[in-house]
Amino acid sequence: MTTFLRFKDLKARGIVTNWPTLLDWIKDEGFPPGRYFGPNTRVWSDEEIDCWTASRPLARSESEAA
Repeated sequence: MTTFLRFKDLKARGIVTNWPTLLDWIKDEGFPPGRYFGPNTRVWSDEEIDCWTASRPLARSESEAA
């Protein structure tokens, strides 16, 4: 069964902190646009968020950056 996440769930997971950033990521970073369950209710499947997160590069440590 598919689990759907709302913005508050993305925020609680530490994926995004605000709507403007989320909209920028959808436009420029390939973040999944989600689906509308109503006129003001956008949701994302857990699977598509996991895939997008896995596709992001890993952060380099301070010692690697030097």
